[in-house]
Amino acid sequence: MQGENFINSEREIKVSFGYQCNSPRGIPCSAANGREIWSGSEMPRTGSFSCLSGAALSANATLANTNICNGVIGGEILPSLDSPKSFRRVPSSPSLPRLDILSSSLQSSISNLSCSSPSPLDSPETDSFLLKPMSAPSRTDSFLNAMEVQMAGGAAGEDRVQAVCSEENGWLFCAIYDGFNGRDAADFLAGTLYETIIFYFTLLDRESKQNVPTANGCFEYFHDDGLVGNKAKPTSRIDGKNYASAESLMKKTADHKVEVLSDSFRHGVLDSLQRALSQAENDFLYMVEQEMEDRPDLVSIGSCVLVVFLHGNDMYTLNLGDSRAVLATYDNANDMGQTEKLKAIQLTDSHTVDNEVERTRLLHEHPDDSMPVVGGKVKGKLKVTRAFGVGYLKKKKMNDAVMGIIRVHNLISPPYISTEPSMNVHTISRSDHFVIIGSDGLFDFFSNDEAVKLVLYYISSNPYGDPAKFLLEQLVIKAAHSAGFSKEELMNIPAGRRRKYHDDVTVMVIILGTNHRTSKASTCV
Repeated sequence: MQGENFINSEREIKVSFGYQCNSPRGIPCSAANGREIWSGSEMPRTGSFSCLSGAALSANATLANTNICNGVIGGEILPSLDSPKSFRRVPSSPSLPRLDILSSSLQSSISNLSCSSPSPLDSPETDSFLLKPMSAPSRTDSFLNAMEVQMAGGAAGEDRVQAVCSEENGWLFCAIYDGFNGRDAADFLAGTLYETIIFYFTLLDRESKQNVPTANGCFEYFHDDGLVGNKAKPTSRIDGKNYASAESLMKKTADHKVEVLSDSFRHGVLDSLQRALSQAENDFLYMVEQEMEDRPDLVSIGSCVLVVFLHGNDMYTLNLGDSRAVLATYDNANDMGQTEKLKAIQLTDSHTVDNEVERTRLLHEHPDDSMPVVGGKVKGKLKVTRAFGVGYLKKKKMNDAVMGIIRVHNLISPPYISTEPSMNVHTISRSDHFVIIGSDGLFDFFSNDEAVKLVLYYISSNPYGDPAKFLLEQLVIKAAHSAGFSKEELMNIPAGRRRKYHDDVTVMVIILGTNHRTSKASTCV
């Protein structure tokens, strides 16, 4: 079964891309199909990943008709970003930043609104958020230090996937935006969130360098192994007191190894991710407010968010909703001579009413509402408890904008859906093999352990293959079997009707290059 070919893959798999990193000897980067995508001079690898595979399968019949922001996102920004079949090189610092384009477009159409933030006297129900100009310095001023990046991604149904890589600088950004009730929120995230994160990273780097300069102009940090594998709660803001002084650094160098990343720096990265997500949420809801009279459906549109960011040997995760990042790592507790077992570790929390922790939190936050969960959904509308957008469950004025069955008739104490993400940082070790990043559609059919076993089976026998696409193939086989169809019969069902049998599914698989087994499993040495 696992070796069967996928039916109609070119038509149904909307996104399929791959990236293979340069070896320590300077072998050119290659796409998963073996085509060279970089032909520069030899350079050493500085990151902790070796290969990336991404694929997405649609089930929903969703029109790509994002008209918010005066059509700027759908008409100008996303076409310049999307590359669903391969990575392509793009400038990391466009001459006119994309967020400035959005801001200019919005301001030109809403001339009667102030660009200032709401005053403290404004109530949450009357807050208006205006996309602020986000012009940032050149990326070479940032710790990411990239003039150009490799980018891939696209849309499948209501899902969006995005991957941005700077191999020479040792970092990788991956994101899955699992939209619902439409794709506007996922499209907005794909068009703005990466750029917003980079802006906040630049602020972090600038502040860091101002606090502790070094001889070469870079900021140095201490590595704290106590943070590895633990949940890390970011500081509420970045300020000077969170960073060690130059004098204290000099005192500690006798006892500790100075490394590029430290506990305080990691907190700063996590804080930057959270601030960028909050900025994107405010901007999106502001635009929904301006356009909901013409498009009341916008108030119900939202998206789950999963971001995985690798920088050096650290892997950061941020998530809202029920997408997952699953780490495949070897259990080194076995005695010498025994076969090591690959185990699955879920790095993200599941934000649904089925999660007892989330359900308890929801009940605690709404003591005056006897029915915050109805029929296994938040206010009878949504299974996820945290999400981007979905304004009618967050603001009374947005709920009042809709009528009929969409409207919540007893919105007693909004917001009911949280935008507080779960975040984690994990330091990659030699025991870590690969990471599976997937929307919930993947895990409707496979457990974490099953997904890890499938990827391991595939990369062990197909070193230059596409494990993400293979997972989709196996999902179609399983979905067809569950429905009593053949693969051909299932895939011939039109998008929209096929949603009855499986969801939109987006998957990325990252092979972690610090693992010595990678050379045997994927030949990405």
